[in-house]
Amino acid sequence: MQFVLLQALLLPLLLSPVAYYIGRKSGPTAAALFSFGLLAYCTVLVIAPVLSGGYEEHYKWTQLFGEFGLLLDGLASPFAIMIYLISTVVALFSKPYMVSRITTMFEERMNTEKQLVGGGTEMVESSSLKSHVNHQIGAYYALFLVMAMGMLGTVLATNLIEFYVFFEVMLIPAFFMLAIWGYESRRRVALLFFFWTHVGAVILLLGFLSIGLSVGSFNYADIKTHGIPPHVLALAAVALSSGAMLGVGAYGFFRLIIMLMPAQYEHFALALNIWGLVTMIYGGIMALVQDDIRKLFAYSSISQMGYILFGIGSASALGLSGSEMMFVSHSLGKVILFMMVGAIILQVGTRSITKMGGLAGKMPITAVCAMIGALTLMGVPPTSGFMAEWTMFYGALQTAIQQGSMIRMVTFGLGLVATVITMAYVLWMIKRIFFGKLPENLEKTKEANWYVTGPMMVLAGFSVVIGIYPDVFFNQIIPFMKGLVGV
Repeated sequence: MQFVLLQALLLPLLLSPVAYYIGRKSGPTAAALFSFGLLAYCTVLVIAPVLSGGYEEHYKWTQLFGEFGLLLDGLASPFAIMIYLISTVVALFSKPYMVSRITTMFEERMNTEKQLVGGGTEMVESSSLKSHVNHQIGAYYALFLVMAMGMLGTVLATNLIEFYVFFEVMLIPAFFMLAIWGYESRRRVALLFFFWTHVGAVILLLGFLSIGLSVGSFNYADIKTHGIPPHVLALAAVALSSGAMLGVGAYGFFRLIIMLMPAQYEHFALALNIWGLVTMIYGGIMALVQDDIRKLFAYSSISQMGYILFGIGSASALGLSGSEMMFVSHSLGKVILFMMVGAIILQVGTRSITKMGGLAGKMPITAVCAMIGALTLMGVPPTSGFMAEWTMFYGALQTAIQQGSMIRMVTFGLGLVATVITMAYVLWMIKRIFFGKLPENLEKTKEANWYVTGPMMVLAGFSVVIGIYPDVFFNQIIPFMKGLVGV
């Protein structure tokens, strides 16, 4: 089959207007099922070539920037699969959540208008609500498809300018989604997001241009072959580090720093290891003291990014393999738990942990899936988190012993302490939400519908499968990382 990756990449972009039209004319269910079916097909297109090993496609683009290539190697495959797999299940999950969010925002706006002008019939309001929801849900799924396509393109790119183009494509729909459907101060938050991500993007572009113009090519393969001239190494290192930390940070470090500048990576690998350790501990401690469940997971995401940085700084094939596996594990565990948050907001109507308790009896499926997500985040068998953490810490210890570095030994020990902090905030959250006494006002709480519980069960099952048989990804990851560090 020809143009496999090109199809997987471009179909969501080309058919995003169709998703908008379906949503506007037929409503949320049709738009959700269309987006789900499209992304499921594209996910199969991404997975199929991986089963037979590495795969790449190359197309003529422009003499100015080089070729347009799409590459599925040991580094890109896990990222690409997880991006589209999670996007596929989120397409279903987000339908009731987004309908609820859009309805709430519409009612708030109508109440404000009533207070200003008074009156209004319920019939007109009901008709207006349906039309408004259809219009908004169509726009949401159109933006969602474009964002998924941008993330995949960033991972599959074989060219610096191609990477930058898809990086920008990923950021633009994210900005609109924040600005339109965000929560408190959403426009301010969206503008700050847009400003800082594009500051990083401009710095990233400067680094790309300095590399491409000095080497004479923007293609990864040519840059790796010829090397980056010494007089642009400093600018390139700063630029790539600044830009890569936005959105697709882990992949950016692997592809842009370790692969293209291996000598420089060896020099600051220890700094990355320490940076990751500090991030792990800081994010974990901040998560411990949060009452708002969304803020808890925001700090948890910071802590989990620290784990990935810690593994990247290990400078060993196993440490790097564990770090990439941490991305897989983090994606599964965190998305399951974010889905749990969505289910609770839909069914309970609050984000405050202190106002919850005893929900396991009312929402058993959500509770079981949340527990599997929690075990994944903590790195407990038989979930994918255990294999990721075990491999990452083993690689870090291996480097510390081989180098005889006391600093690395200390960071390894403190890294294990950070895992205890992770267990503490995760288990404390689970206990307060699902166990203990059920508040009287939550007596009528029911389990969320299948749009919410179905995706959670799929991801929870996948985490267990990867935990039992990690070679699904390790067969691709470990050989690539060994080649990357010269083993």
